[in-house]
Amino acid sequence: MPLPTLDFRNTNSLWCSVLAETLARLGVRHVVTSPGSRSVPLTFACAAQPAIEAIPVLDERAAAFFALGLAKQHGQPVALVCTSGTAAANYLPAVIEAHESGVPLLVFTADRPPEMRACSSGQTIDQQKIYGGFVRFYHEFAVPEARLELLRYLRQTLAHAVHCAVSPDPGPVHLNCPFRDPLPPLQDDSASGLKGGQLGEEFFAHLAPPVTASVTVSPDLLPRAERGLIIAGPYTGTAPAAYAAQVQRMAAALGWPVLADALSPLRHFPAAEAVIVAHYDAVLRVRAVAEKLRPEQVLVLEGLPTSKVLRAWLAALSGVPVRYVTARAANPDALHGAAIRLPGSVAAWADALAALPARRSAYTAAWQHVETVAAASLHAGLKATHELFEGKAVAILQRALPVGTPVCVANSMPVRDLEYFAVTLPREWRVSFNRGANGIDGTLSTALGVAHGNRPTVLLTGDLALLHDASGLLLRAKLRGSLTVVLINNAGGGIFEHLPVAQFDPPFEEFVATPQTVSFNRLCAAYGVEHTLITSWEQLVDQLSVLPATGVRVLEIPTDRKRDAATRKRLLATAAEAVEWSCTH
Repeated sequence: MPLPTLDFRNTNSLWCSVLAETLARLGVRHVVTSPGSRSVPLTFACAAQPAIEAIPVLDERAAAFFALGLAKQHGQPVALVCTSGTAAANYLPAVIEAHESGVPLLVFTADRPPEMRACSSGQTIDQQKIYGGFVRFYHEFAVPEARLELLRYLRQTLAHAVHCAVSPDPGPVHLNCPFRDPLPPLQDDSASGLKGGQLGEEFFAHLAPPVTASVTVSPDLLPRAERGLIIAGPYTGTAPAAYAAQVQRMAAALGWPVLADALSPLRHFPAAEAVIVAHYDAVLRVRAVAEKLRPEQVLVLEGLPTSKVLRAWLAALSGVPVRYVTARAANPDALHGAAIRLPGSVAAWADALAALPARRSAYTAAWQHVETVAAASLHAGLKATHELFEGKAVAILQRALPVGTPVCVANSMPVRDLEYFAVTLPREWRVSFNRGANGIDGTLSTALGVAHGNRPTVLLTGDLALLHDASGLLLRAKLRGSLTVVLINNAGGGIFEHLPVAQFDPPFEEFVATPQTVSFNRLCAAYGVEHTLITSWEQLVDQLSVLPATGVRVLEIPTDRKRDAATRKRLLATAAEAVEWSCTH
């Protein structure tokens, strides 16, 4: 790196320029800031650091989810900077999501000094541990002083914080930063005594991005079984092609089929060595077939899939060992079954199993058969569905988008339609999502973070998720790259039509489905965003086949919520019936 350029104009400017230089040495390349007075020393220092891209975002909630998206894209910690008061509280939803999904964030909240707290001072709240147990590390820095020993403390505390954000269990850290006046870099003599080499290259030379420790694994911990099953859940890493190849090697060595979540690269990258099952949700709806497919061993990678049908089937497998491969510290077993934790990465386990000879069992062949039947039924059903049905949008996206497109998907109905209708197709999608807490918070802002500086990116979302984060459209002016929003507008919460509560109307429609009548054309116009109303599948294919290089646009697909719920149920039921018939004739 270039020699450090520090700002000696006053104590705060020196303190924060040391902070920014340290972050740069530790590998931080993005800082997302929101406006405010108390955070000026932090913001100015990060904006002046040549190795860091500082991005200002008005709304703290949108800023936090944008940072989350950047961290997902790069797999590296991204810093957030806000002023004192309730600004910090607006970060909480994204901090929770980062905690639950293992995304590294560095949250810097500016604060009043101790003597200005608990005395009705303006824009002051209790920021101590405001994120509770949702951070890997919390620390309140000392009030800045121009003393070498305190700058050493600042440097090493930052190094520890970045390490905690990255390893062994990635997630957010919170650093509360009190500042006394003057906040702007006004010239005074308070820091000039440290000029002259004490804060030169030698002060920072030992700093480097943290390295994640590897875990030694043994194949002896994974007993061989003829009827074994791999379940590949949502993947949050940054090397989907390599991950898909690793899982395929595992499957080939064990001779087991892979049930692949739509959020796993196994659905979207070439699979020559393994049997990949995408339509297990339809298959396992047939009780007799589900019983015939009972395994002796289950290996879960990266967590459980979205499918409730699959989860219920696993929960009913009394006595069947379920082994979870995970590098995270969190409890991976939401089913409270016969769970066994296998620490280590999927890559480490793939290497450990590589020496085993490839095999294929009759059990794997049975899964391949039912997958073929279910896929054919769903394909025929979608082909015969000519109206603008939400589920068919997934099939259109899979075939129309350019190979290698980064795809973001919202929670609620879009992620489930991806689960139901996305086939195994080598389109090399890298799918991003916020499935840690499963909320709709920050859907658009996260997608913009994924798109920033990336290839042209696509977001599949519902209307309520987009409206919940509409202020994220302010990020349009800062976006480097492009985001195409495929908006499923069913005028409410479509997922609730599939829940038992839907039969209680009133008050279901008003209080749960939450119908809305927003004109998305006018909403987009207010933010200077291009809007297109989709009226046919041919038009959607035309809009998706070539993605714009820059800007944000919304492709709105109007659908009928209640009709689509019925269509979805019918297609899945028909596929289940086809599977049942094929297994009994």
